[in-house]
Amino acid sequence: MTTDKHPLRNPDTQRQIPTLEVLPRALYARAESLSQGSWTPTHRHDWVQFSYAISGVLGVHTSHGSFFAPPQWGVWIPAGLEHEVVTSTRAEMRSLYVRKEDCEWAPDRCRVLEVTPLARELIKAFCQLPVEYLQVDSPEMRLVQVLLDQLAGLPEVGFSLPLPRHTRLLGLCNELIEQPDQLITLTEWAARLSMSEKTLMRLFQRETGLSFRGWRQRARLLSSLNALEEGTSVTSTALASGYDSTSAFIAAFKSLFGLTPGELFHSR
Repeated sequence: MTTDKHPLRNPDTQRQIPTLEVLPRALYARAESLSQGSWTPTHRHDWVQFSYAISGVLGVHTSHGSFFAPPQWGVWIPAGLEHEVVTSTRAEMRSLYVRKEDCEWAPDRCRVLEVTPLARELIKAFCQLPVEYLQVDSPEMRLVQVLLDQLAGLPEVGFSLPLPRHTRLLGLCNELIEQPDQLITLTEWAARLSMSEKTLMRLFQRETGLSFRGWRQRARLLSSLNALEEGTSVTSTALASGYDSTSAFIAAFKSLFGLTPGELFHSR
């Protein structure tokens, strides 16, 4: 099922979604070289999708929030969840489609997972198998089983941006996503929503699971990924993300991603 919520997007960069009724095997692989600004219409399917970027940054958007995968991280998308996948920069993407009955261990929610070196090599090897690989006791089936075991153990990371369902609060959140350097304060937000700061803080925590300050910081850091991947300097990226100190940006970046911008994008 597909629907297009973004009719102004460039039709030349729209990605085609495989027209599969069912998966031919427990695992199905898809390798793609994505152009800058590539996107899919909002869609869903009856199997799990795990996509990760060898290079570039993947963005997966759902009604619950947005999930971002820098190089060597991936996004786990449950079966039946409406989503769209976008890349602002060029990207090399590898996707695995997994039958629901073969990953019943997985939580029924979107997650960002770290792709370990072993999992990366297993995915690379699996992508070289024919679509209808042997299902009997064979090297191919043993590879599939080991890969499924590795996927089950991939560590989850917090590269997501939960969105509120409260209509007016969602509107304000979208403003900050579009303009991460905007200096709007909690006091100004409360005034615009005609509520006290304490009420807004409780509402924000209930709707997103994050404090206002924590959500805004995460939004700014996630917005910086594409610029850094394109080679924009850390200083320029920090300023565009609402930071007036490069050192503060680097410290916050490492706190969320576990690596400095240089370590994440230039030393992989």
